[in-house]
This record gives sequence, C-alpha cells and structure tokens, in this order.
Amino acid sequence: MCQSDMPKILYCHCQYAQVVPKDVKETVLRKLCESGVAFDAVADLCEMAARRDPALAQLSASGEVKIAACFPRAVKGLFHQCGADLQPTKVEVLNMRTQTAEDVMARLLAMDIQPNIPDGKAATPREETQTDS
Repeated sequence: MCQSDMPKILYCHCQYAQVVPKDVKETVLRKLCESGVAFDAVADLCEMAARRDPALAQLSASGEVKIAACFPRAVKGLFHQCGADLQPTKVEVLNMRTQTAEDVMARLLAMDIQPNIPDGKAATPREETQTDS
C-alpha cells in the first residue's frame, strides 16, 4: 500500500483551550514530522469549527481520515456544528488527552482505520453540559 492509500491525517494543536498535555501534543507533532508521512496540522479545531472553516467540510468529504485531537464525541460535535458531519465508518479519532504519544503515533501510522466516532445524534455543547434534574 502506498502513502496515497493511507487515510488522511489531521493533527490539532489545541492552541486555545490547551486541554491536551503539552508533552503529548509536542511529541506527536515532532514524530509526525520525523515520519515523513503527509499530514495537515491545524492550530485549533474548536476555533475552526467556530469560524465554520470550509476546510472541515473538505476533510469530512475526503474519505478515510485519522484525527489526533481530543475526545471522539467532541470532535464529532465540532464537525457537526459547522455542517460538516463526519462519516462514522471512515473516521478514527486519537485522543491526545487520554492516550500516550506512543499510542497515538502507532495508530496514526497504521495502514488500517479503526472507526470510533459514536453513532447517533451529535450533542451540542449545551446538551453536553446540562445535567439531569
């Protein structure tokens, strides 16, 4: 399988919320650069979604993709918020908040994809923060 057959890779640096451990995101970014694989890096997916950046719609329509960011549920919600719903069977989200840099890199560089976007309606940020009374 050549590199063009690999899923696209998107790396989010989580610049503004800074909820991803600094050492994890810096290690993942460095190892991606050293790997020689093609990838896109963005400063902050949350900010892109808030701006309704058309690049997110292009990415969601591009086929298989691996996204190094945070929780799969949150990434799904961000894409939904800007009208660029992800295809659940074609997306794998690596959670740099909870996974080690080594685990994230192993999956980013693997040729296969392990879809993990939750099925069902994407929760809006308000629905995620409400509690049951």
